[in-house]
Amino acid sequence: MHGDVRVRGLRQRDAKVLEALIRGNRDWLQPWEATNPRGSNDIDIKAMVRGLIRQANLHQGLPMLIEVDGQVIGQLNVANILYGSVGSAVIGYWIAPGFAGRNIMPTAVALTVDYLIHVMGLHRVEIDIRPENAASLRVVEKLGFRFEGTKRGYIHIAGDWRDHYSFALTSDEVRGGLLNRFVRGEVVDPRYPFRA
Repeated sequence: MHGDVRVRGLRQRDAKVLEALIRGNRDWLQPWEATNPRGSNDIDIKAMVRGLIRQANLHQGLPMLIEVDGQVIGQLNVANILYGSVGSAVIGYWIAPGFAGRNIMPTAVALTVDYLIHVMGLHRVEIDIRPENAASLRVVEKLGFRFEGTKRGYIHIAGDWRDHYSFALTSDEVRGGLLNRFVRGEVVDPRYPFRA
């Protein structure tokens, strides 16, 4: 928790609140949601929550909700957690439109990265973002994530395989904590090559 921003674990009883938030913000979220290239794309929030909790129980994922003043306003999922010689994870996130642009998401991501690196002992955290998603790109930029390249046809979204920019940080890059670095304004402008 930092200020009024809290990141907490997803529980099965959160399904109703999460469903209302997702369904109430379809136009905002749908362009960025993964789709199934060979099946139905109907949303089953209860099944999604069960699946995310199952991954958490297997120590493969960490599904989180983002709250501001106790109100659920977004979601942050840690996936593909690998331990040992790899020590890495991938973060994905979204926020309700009324809360975007207020430094809530960079704070939530920083809190999560600090937990993954300093509590769970992971070495590397990755975030993959579609080139068209300016709001999500701004989050990694504010936090100083390093650009690693483009993953071609990485995730099926909105009916096609979409390219994603890949960003990462390692434990060596955030020894004093990513949140501390962000709050103190010590993030160095990463100068991304795709920004002409």
